[in-house]
Amino acid sequence: MAAINHRGEETGDSGHYSGWADLTHECLLNILNRLTLEDRWLSTMLVCKSWLHASKDSSVHSVFDLESSFKSRPSESSRWWTPEFERKVDNMLRSVVDWSDGDLAEIRVRHCSDLSLSLVAQRCPNLEVLSIKSCPNVTDDSMIKLASGCPKLKELDISYCYEISHESLLVLGRKSTNITVLKRNLMNWLDPSEHIGIVPTSYLNACPQDGDSEAAAIGNFMPQILHLELRFSKLSARGLALISQGCKDLEYLDLSGCMNVTSRDIANATSSLTSLKNVKKPNFYIPRSGFHAERYGHWRLYDDRFQTDAFRI
Repeated sequence: MAAINHRGEETGDSGHYSGWADLTHECLLNILNRLTLEDRWLSTMLVCKSWLHASKDSSVHSVFDLESSFKSRPSESSRWWTPEFERKVDNMLRSVVDWSDGDLAEIRVRHCSDLSLSLVAQRCPNLEVLSIKSCPNVTDDSMIKLASGCPKLKELDISYCYEISHESLLVLGRKSTNITVLKRNLMNWLDPSEHIGIVPTSYLNACPQDGDSEAAAIGNFMPQILHLELRFSKLSARGLALISQGCKDLEYLDLSGCMNVTSRDIANATSSLTSLKNVKKPNFYIPRSGFHAERYGHWRLYDDRFQTDAFRI
């Protein structure tokens, strides 16, 4: 059976080397483009100098997607909120931006900061997809730079990024006119028990309150939006109406957990959206805990908001 020695060379049963380290650059790129991001970072870069060189080729770095790695390791999530982890993610993203030579088109990552995103804004004019969920140190500063530096942006996910305000949405709406997918979901502030012990309490308490300001920015400056997610947003019926009036081509709308809008509000606001195919209403189960019993103990008084289906809103 063949084996790989310390120089990246394959040895057969006869002991002769087949020279993996001597593969042409084109062959190496063909191999690397078939591997996962994790395999490239943890394996092929360590084989030898020629493999390391090929691993930094711009053609290998049109996509930087760590989302599957985050999803596969939920038990490590408390460590993700530390400064040390953020620095590691920033370093990875900055390296990929350097190696991509402007060809980076898709970024899906969590827990990066303004440090790396500012470089993205400077060096990634062809970026089309940006997903940066759960980034406590991403602010309006880097988002405004991205609006100018990444004009081809089509999909943006800024969920759980609480230092990003409606100001970013205003500038993005004016300058990034190709965005058709926007995800601005918040954490479950009604029942934060799933986040306690993982997400810092101070961050949970910093949940954005200006849902209508964000809705106004979307409705007034992002008419091209087709897919919009606003889970647990604090927008009201007024904000929802502004979105419906401005985003006439909306096809998908997720309002899960939006406590300040009722089924009637949603029906009234979306009645004129002829392209709308899917609406997720703010239906969720209210646990019988002391907190929720105190807050929702008189739920029968709110006929417009509450339905009888297992205490669902």
